[in-house]
Amino acid sequence: MAKNHWHTAGSKTRSEAYKYGYKSGLEHTVSKQIESTEYDLKYETETIHYIVPERKAKYTPDFVFTKKIGELMYIETKGRWTATDRLKMKHVIASNPGADIRMVFQNPNQRISKASATTYETYANKLGIKHVAKKDIPVDWLLECVKSGEEPRQKQNFFA
Repeated sequence: MAKNHWHTAGSKTRSEAYKYGYKSGLEHTVSKQIESTEYDLKYETETIHYIVPERKAKYTPDFVFTKKIGELMYIETKGRWTATDRLKMKHVIASNPGADIRMVFQNPNQRISKASATTYETYANKLGIKHVAKKDIPVDWLLECVKSGEEPRQKQNFFA
């Protein structure tokens, strides 16, 4: 029987994350980091439309920030980056040029498969995705964003 990675038995971290409405322990960890700052926590509040050849689809990034220049910054956390997830991200980026999508990897040195030498970090570089090799959002990324109660200079939305 195939292992269901959404099953919570055996993973205290994941079951704790589920209790608070998150799908993974990494999402829960990053949300706690955001809560400890002066920034608004927006978890899966936006939907980004993208096109898979011959069909429309949509993607919901994990976290959303409004940058000081009014644009949105999308943060996706990945502990496990499956082939399906990688293909989806490739389509999202191709369908939304100019969108600021960034990734926080649990382990950027993880290979995309047992048979491949390509790591998550290498693949993200290939797609042109800004990413970090740690479990937290970098402070310099947060400094680009408005804090709670602040207003951006000019509001824009790429995905109307």
